[in-house]
Amino acid sequence: MADATRPVDDEALGAAVLVALGRVIDPEIRRPVTELDMIRGVAVQPGGSVRVDLQLTIVGCPAADTIERDVRAAAGSVAGVTGVDVDVSVMDPAVRRALTERLREGRPQGVQFTPDLLTRVIAVTSGKGGVGKSTVTVNLAVALARRGMRVGVVDVDVHGFSVPGLMGLTDEHGVAPRPTRVDSMILPPVAHDVKVISIGMFVDDASTAVSWRGPMLHRTVNQFLSDVWFGDLDVLLLDMPPGTGDVAISVGQLLPHAEVLVVTTPQAAAADVAERSGIVARQTGQRVIGVIENMSGLVQPDGSVLHLFGEGGGDETARRLSRGQDAPVPVLGSVPLSVPLREGGDSGVPVVLGAPSDPAAVALVAVADRVTAMGRGLAGRKLGLSPS
Repeated sequence: MADATRPVDDEALGAAVLVALGRVIDPEIRRPVTELDMIRGVAVQPGGSVRVDLQLTIVGCPAADTIERDVRAAAGSVAGVTGVDVDVSVMDPAVRRALTERLREGRPQGVQFTPDLLTRVIAVTSGKGGVGKSTVTVNLAVALARRGMRVGVVDVDVHGFSVPGLMGLTDEHGVAPRPTRVDSMILPPVAHDVKVISIGMFVDDASTAVSWRGPMLHRTVNQFLSDVWFGDLDVLLLDMPPGTGDVAISVGQLLPHAEVLVVTTPQAAAADVAERSGIVARQTGQRVIGVIENMSGLVQPDGSVLHLFGEGGGDETARRLSRGQDAPVPVLGSVPLSVPLREGGDSGVPVVLGAPSDPAAVALVAVADRVTAMGRGLAGRKLGLSPS
């Protein structure tokens, strides 16, 4: 802060600089640097020059250059400031520990997304691989984020991780950035305004094969849900592995209140395997909220649709999954085959952003609208009421 012995106008200038610095957002934590105790002080020098004492969370912070640049620009934008000097240091362990505790808002380490929190957890699953489940997940995430929602994605398909590439987080060699670690807290990278975590961010090579068995898979899923700091989310999407194996069981144990979207293809035979993933989810207490039929047809230049993979798989899956639930399971949308959809996956720009008028993008946006309109049920949530 400005020295109390200096003229009042210097104090006012220092206060104005602090206000401006409150608009600088840490790109990883997504909160103002002033709120994160990253600004230790602002000193006004004779002639209107300002020195800002900036402390980063860790040594080697990957966002250091961005934060310093934004701090310098914000301070320099204040009327009356003639020059800006940024003194960069690193938080000491006590300050960093206090920060992580404050970010956790007093919650102990452990699964963050408990039923009494407002975050809506949705697992996107399928009976078998190759049905476009990951593509559906990332497009739904981006479509929801475009509505101003705070969205996170956990890629729990440990053996077949693909979300970093689909979200444009990988470099030319297919390698994803390693998340920043602040003590025991992991900060997920952000792409298209969505926070993302994947085992693909912890391997050294994009071609690395992860060949883990049950206990290691469970430990990984648990760490993603406990040590990764997503902050306050409106929606957390889980890109599940295909089938009904260890990860599906672990997610069911850790997040029994999650909702489930089942992705299938139009083939009637696909309903058999798609139904199984919904049954396993229901056995752990999760609720199937809808079916998404992917690859539902190829739109021709004349507007007709060529059904390369048949018809009816989505309706049949929904019919089967409706058995045993109080309310019918709806088909939330049919996503046609699309070249822009495939190109968006290759380029890391989801089709809802890169080609929003494409039929596949329109269908996926409509699914996001329907999921949003459903809201979240009250089952399993604490209402904060007590008998009088």
